[in-house]
Amino acid sequence: MSETTFEQWESSAAALSIESRAFIDGVYRAAASGRTFDCKSPIDGRLLARVAECGEADVGAAVDAARRAFEQGVWRGLNPRERKAVLLRWAASIRTHARELALLETLDAGKPIGDTTTVDIPGAAYCLEWFAEAIDKVSGEVVPADLHLVGLVTREPIGVVAAVVPWNFPLLMAAWKFAPALAAGNSVVLKPSEKSPLTAIRIAQLAHEAGVPAGVFNVVPGAGETGKLLALHGDVDCIAFTGSTQVGKLIMQYAGQSNLKRVWLELGGKSPNIVLDDCPDLERAAKAAAGAIFYNMGEMCTAGSRLLVHRSIKDAFLDKLLDAARTYAPGHPLDPRTSMGAIIDGVQFERVLGYIEAGRAQARLLAGGSPANVVAGGLYIEPTIFDVTRRDTRIAREEIFGPVLSVISFDDVDEAVAIANDTEYGLAAAVWTASLTRAHEVARRLRAGTVWVNCYDEGGDMNFPFGGYRQSGNGRDKSLHALEKYTELKSTLIRLH
Repeated sequence: MSETTFEQWESSAAALSIESRAFIDGVYRAAASGRTFDCKSPIDGRLLARVAECGEADVGAAVDAARRAFEQGVWRGLNPRERKAVLLRWAASIRTHARELALLETLDAGKPIGDTTTVDIPGAAYCLEWFAEAIDKVSGEVVPADLHLVGLVTREPIGVVAAVVPWNFPLLMAAWKFAPALAAGNSVVLKPSEKSPLTAIRIAQLAHEAGVPAGVFNVVPGAGETGKLLALHGDVDCIAFTGSTQVGKLIMQYAGQSNLKRVWLELGGKSPNIVLDDCPDLERAAKAAAGAIFYNMGEMCTAGSRLLVHRSIKDAFLDKLLDAARTYAPGHPLDPRTSMGAIIDGVQFERVLGYIEAGRAQARLLAGGSPANVVAGGLYIEPTIFDVTRRDTRIAREEIFGPVLSVISFDDVDEAVAIANDTEYGLAAAVWTASLTRAHEVARRLRAGTVWVNCYDEGGDMNFPFGGYRQSGNGRDKSLHALEKYTELKSTLIRLH
């Protein structure tokens, strides 16, 4: 796919047929109200589709279908190896349709086609494969008990799982939810972001064709009200959400107001990337720091948006950082050479520009700071770097979710750790040092769910749990630990005599 030219991608985009209806109980259907919302591409503002806007009737129908399928046991009643076979067929179908799905993702979210073809779509298929392969290898426990008893501990599917997912990695983040939930035997109602719903809608048909029974996997597109309906629904047993901390707090409230459904949240971040004075390779660290904030247009919860640099190496490091940032000049997302695409929509575009304007008054602008003229009607922002002297400024404390980097100086390790931990978040962090001892000591002190040493955002396979401390959320995606979110533990005691 990487050999496809810009012109060929444009031609494919012009010929693309887009499904825009909800998928409920095994079939596509319009919203009961007939309402739709416009799905526009941030590349150039073109209308891609008018997507079904699911309301109370649609959410109710999807949850009812999921509940009915669960109670009838058409999915949870299968042997794990049988679910495995179906999920592997679905993953294979996603790979077969990878070109179409990557194109949908790029048009919908403005992501570079070079990323959707190599990261987003293959990553979603791999996630599905990983949990499919794992589920028939997960066993229970035989617990020591009195001699007249046999004690068993088993995991059972929790029931109906609602997955509410974000717009920055539309299919990949969805897969992180629905893959373990389905592998464990649950039924799923997926609500993609209204800003990027198209791949979720498309893969529903692929799931059905692969053998996922009707009602087991449903997709209800819509805005925040649709997610609220799922969070309040009394027949949803669990809701898994990735998005902003503000919305995550609301979802917890809705769960408390309804049936105390399980709530799992992967929320915001303001991740520190610490470069100590003994950093072994300044050029590599600078390239990684640029990628940490400018990859995916900075629309990443783990974005290394706070770059902490030891004062003694700051000037030398900034020279290399500015060189690295130039490689992320915004370009047309359908051009395979593009490394940085479009901002998701006008709301986020104006939000990022607002932070940049605030930063101009509070810090020294080193690079960028303006919209980029790439395509008429498109939404592009230059990679932006600020030298921040006061760490209480908005750009240094608040999650921007855009290509805006705050560089902060420090004088010793204790100060660096204090700055790094001075945040309401705790999703990720990194430290660069030549000393294995310092690496271990700093990593232990950082309050974050993931810490990288001499790298950033690496180890992206499914073996590592992903999630945060504090207001970055609870629970973990990826790895076998994700199954804990979608299962109930049952203790069974059998009297022998």
